[in-house]
Amino acid sequence: MARESSGGVQSLQRAFDLLERLADAGGEASLSELATTSGLPLPTIHRLIRTLVTLGYVRQNSNRRYTLGSRLIRLGESASRQFGTWARPFLAALVDQVEETANLAVLDGDEVVYVAQVPSRHSMRMFTEVGRRLLPHGTGVGKAILSQLPRDEVRALLGRTGLPAYTPNTITDAEELLASLDRIAERGYALDESEQELGVRCIAVPLVGAPTLAAVSVSGPEGRLTKEAVDRILPEVLAIAKRLSAQSALA
Repeated sequence: MARESSGGVQSLQRAFDLLERLADAGGEASLSELATTSGLPLPTIHRLIRTLVTLGYVRQNSNRRYTLGSRLIRLGESASRQFGTWARPFLAALVDQVEETANLAVLDGDEVVYVAQVPSRHSMRMFTEVGRRLLPHGTGVGKAILSQLPRDEVRALLGRTGLPAYTPNTITDAEELLASLDRIAERGYALDESEQELGVRCIAVPLVGAPTLAAVSVSGPEGRLTKEAVDRILPEVLAIAKRLSAQSALA
């Protein structure tokens, strides 16, 4: 029987830690890289990885590097749906207050995925399909989430994804984006100024202290979501983000 550590089974803790480190590495790493980041002995890592491979949670490539396995997809999709379902009442309350569409997104690998949305009641409104995936640099929620990461992790992510332009307003220079993330972290919110879709403005706030990297946002047409409207709406988004963060930490 595995020895317990800090109230949990040590081998189980280590296995989950390796999965997290694989995810942090962009989903792929060698045994030696995992040893460097985890501090565990190579024989221990090899034993745990072989078990994870057998269970389908890790896959070994032909180049002998290891990647996250397909069996994690079902778990991740189910967890995202549950997270979105749990958050919908908070988003609905936000829509009642600001009368614009509210969204919740999480960082999954190198992408942001929208896990919940409550649309506004306006005939002209923003609609993002739940489950939609986008690169984070071109979205309000993505920039809000990236602002919470160490800058070396952001650089590594951008190195893997690049910074393709969604619109002429998308930030496509890494140094410019990193500078904007510092400003976002300082003020506590991000703006998407037609960077993902022309004519759309978005206010996004990260869920600080939540168990997963996530952000809540309000989006709408620029003609309605004016700079003055942003000033009015921002306190409501900040308040809902704080409530979501506190409740998710207790869930």
